[in-house]
Amino acid sequence: MAKYESKLKGDFNELLHKLDNGIMRGSISSSFEDGSDLQYKEIRCAVRVYERYSMAGSNRVSLNITLIGSGDDLFLSAITSGGSQAVFMKINTIGEENFLAGVREIVEDYRRSQ
Repeated sequence: MAKYESKLKGDFNELLHKLDNGIMRGSISSSFEDGSDLQYKEIRCAVRVYERYSMAGSNRVSLNITLIGSGDDLFLSAITSGGSQAVFMKINTIGEENFLAGVREIVEDYRRSQ
């Protein structure tokens, strides 16, 4: 498991759109598995789950994105899982780290553009 979290300022819809496009274009094997959206008063929350094939681990890796927004205050949590083939311990998490690196790049590019 690998995790990346970030607090930033911006537009909720714009960042969510950039994340979705970037993740889906990041690998030919990327797939959108499911998502959920919630708005409660001024707070918005979007949860997205993606998968892609990891050549490094010869398996599929999942990515969960949770984006929370209130006005222009945003919080993103991205967690990957499934990149190891070991039975009793985690080894070879390169696929998870690579999947997460794409998210980190999207967020940092977005932050610089604000």
